[in-house]
Amino acid sequence: MDSLKERVKEIEKEEIINALKECNWVMARAAKELGITERMIGYKIKKYGIRKEEKNSSR
Repeated sequence: MDSLKERVKEIEKEEIINALKECNWVMARAAKELGITERMIGYKIKKYGIRKEEKNSSR
């Protein structure tokens, strides 16, 4: 069983990826959709190692 901290990180990563997909990978729009700043989404993208290629992995 994963710790709560790990589960929260995974959920956050998934939500960021989903928002980026919905906004055609425009960080400013995705950040606004999530209610966070562009700087924060940029930090989290780097933190979680999110890459644009992940856009196609769900299809």
